[in-house]
Amino acid sequence: MSFMVSISGIRGVVGSTLTPEVIVKYVSAFAEYCGRGHIVIGRDGRITGKSIGHIASSTLLQMGCDVTALGVCPTPSVALAVEKTKAAGGISITASHNPIIWNGLKFFAPTGLFLDAEENRRLWQTADKPNREYVFWDKQGKHAALESFLDDHVNQVLSLPYINREQIRKRNFKVVLDCVNAAGGIIVPKMLNELGCTVVEMNCDVSGIFAHAPEPIPENLTDLCSRVRKEKADLGIAVDPDVDRLVLINEQGEPFGEEYTIASVVKFVLQKTVNQKSAIGNQQSRAVVVNLSTTRAVEDIAQQYGYSTVKTPVGEINVAKKMKEIGAVVGGEGSGGVILPKVHLGRDALVGIALTLQHLAEFGGTISELKQTMPQYLITKGKVELGSMNPDLVLAGLEQKFANEGKINTDDGLKIDFPKSWVHLRKSNTEPIVRIIAEAPTRDEADALVKRFTREIQSSS
Repeated sequence: MSFMVSISGIRGVVGSTLTPEVIVKYVSAFAEYCGRGHIVIGRDGRITGKSIGHIASSTLLQMGCDVTALGVCPTPSVALAVEKTKAAGGISITASHNPIIWNGLKFFAPTGLFLDAEENRRLWQTADKPNREYVFWDKQGKHAALESFLDDHVNQVLSLPYINREQIRKRNFKVVLDCVNAAGGIIVPKMLNELGCTVVEMNCDVSGIFAHAPEPIPENLTDLCSRVRKEKADLGIAVDPDVDRLVLINEQGEPFGEEYTIASVVKFVLQKTVNQKSAIGNQQSRAVVVNLSTTRAVEDIAQQYGYSTVKTPVGEINVAKKMKEIGAVVGGEGSGGVILPKVHLGRDALVGIALTLQHLAEFGGTISELKQTMPQYLITKGKVELGSMNPDLVLAGLEQKFANEGKINTDDGLKIDFPKSWVHLRKSNTEPIVRIIAEAPTRDEADALVKRFTREIQSSS
């Protein structure tokens, strides 16, 4: 499937399914959706971003929108700029971790949050209308570049009450950094240098030519792992092209685990919040929000500090909206997505990096020693081909079968919480498969859960 319209915006293969006509269709619809107000745009650094940015900007101007262009920047920078400039909306030109042949558009509401399901539905309806009314020459919008906003983003993160720059500088961390030659290549070294780190840069030239497959998962980060060992660095850092996911490598050149990015940040923030006497005003705010597929380590840690854990369907907007609704102090997703409302309500790798370095500076030991202080779990993933089976009927049957064995949640597919483990079954919207995510205290137990539910699904009829 080479074109996707979803809660994450639109994505397609450039020159095939993502063409100038498609970009104009959705950008002009967004202009209309935003009441032809002020729009902030930015791009993730991939090589096709500049031409798409020109098409998007020109379309917005012709629709009568004023445009503030941030240039190459993280998606979280666009979100923050929408909020700070009180814009009517924002567009990040990115295909996130998709391969280099892809690009896309992510749309922001005036709050700096992504459009939710209902807002997206209204946008797609507008896009499907046959005609768009453009403005006359004297009503066209004004274009302004604001590339200095990257400094504002860094300052916002480093001004957090949790961050003590001098304390981090004293540790003189040696960090190997892989930004996959995309948006992180400018802003992440800037922040690390500000924190007194010795930065060994890998793939930070912002050429837009990815040095490896861009999703920051272990199999794509083998060079980073070996470089951490070679440099005898304190840690390795990898971000995806639009810098909303953070992946850490420990001092031994081994993956820290994407799930533990959010777990360690939650532990650090809750420690701080509990220790501040003025910490939380109302009981409702004593909560952490993560999605249903995030490690149970977060729940265990939250419980240690007297916090509850609220779980949402998978998707950043679902987590962010729930955090806003209940006033959660921290949250995120197990894919390395850290959300700290004190900066803004969206995943932000910069926030994750700064909090991790502060956590390490205060902890005093290595990052692998830090991981050992947290509850230990392992996640295994699998998928099952359904053939002609109806996924809804399959999941409903399993819900009934396991109702007495575990705690059931059907907000997003089927999640079954057992006493020491869980399994999450989600149907794909694009192909006839069910994805299985299982977590347990050991790899063998997690693998066994995936195998068990693979068999359960295959025997459903």
